[in-house]
Amino acid sequence: MEVMESARAALLFAYRDLLRFWKFKHWLASQIVMNLADVVIFAFVFNNIVNRQYIPDYVKFMATGVLAASIFASSFSIGREVGAEIRREVSHYLLALPAPRYALIAGRVLGGTLRGLVYQLAFIALNVALVGVPNPSQALAIAYTSLLLSAAMSALAIAISTSTRDFNLQATFRALTYYTLFFFSSVFYPKEVLALRFPQPIAEAVVHTPVSLAAEVYRWGFGYSSSVSPTALLEITAWAVALLAAASLLYARNVSGK
Repeated sequence: MEVMESARAALLFAYRDLLRFWKFKHWLASQIVMNLADVVIFAFVFNNIVNRQYIPDYVKFMATGVLAASIFASSFSIGREVGAEIRREVSHYLLALPAPRYALIAGRVLGGTLRGLVYQLAFIALNVALVGVPNPSQALAIAYTSLLLSAAMSALAIAISTSTRDFNLQATFRALTYYTLFFFSSVFYPKEVLALRFPQPIAEAVVHTPVSLAAEVYRWGFGYSSSVSPTALLEITAWAVALLAAASLLYARNVSGK
C-alpha cells in the first residue's frame, strides 16, 4: 500500500510539472521555431555546399539531429523551475506534503522526462515525412533512446539547478552545460568532420556525449545511416543511470536547504 501511495504521489508531481510546461507558451513557440529553423535554414542552405562524402543529404541529416536537440532542450527546462523553487523556498511546501522525499524526486524527474517526450512527438512526425519510416526494431531503439535521453537531461538540469541557490550561478551553470552539450555534438556535424576540426581526444569525447549518441541512433533508426555503434544504447543507458543517481542525491540533499 505504501509503495502504491508513493507511486501515486510521484505521478501527481509529474502531472503538475507537465501541466506547468504548457504555461510557457512563448518559450515553447520560440523553441519550436528554432528547431524548425535548424532544419529549414541550415539544411536547405548547406545541402548543396557540404561535402557529400561526409553528408549525402544534409536535410535528412539535420532533421534527425534536431530530434536529439529538441528532446534535450525541452526536458532540460525542468531545471529552471526546480532552481526557482529552491531559491523561493517553495521546496519547503513540497516537502511538507504527505509524500516521501523519494516520490518528490522521482516525480520531478518523470515530469521533465514527459515534457521531452511530448515535445518530441511533432519532430518524430517530421522525420517520418522527410526521412523514412522505421521498422519495429528501429522504432523500439528510437523510443528507448528518447526515454533515456529525456530522463538523463532532466536529471542533469535538476542536479545543476540544485547545486547552488544563487540565481546567476544557476543560470550560468545551466547555460554552459546546455551550450557545451548542444554545440559540441554531432547534431550539426558528423563525427568525420569533428575528427578533422578538433584534436582527437576532444573529437572522440564529443561522439560519446548523450546528445551525439542519441543523434546517431535516430539517424540509423529512420534509415538515414545504415549502421549504428553497437555500444550506443549501452552508453546512453550508462549516462542515464549516472545522471539519475547524481540528480537524486543532489536534489535530496539540497531541496531541504541542508
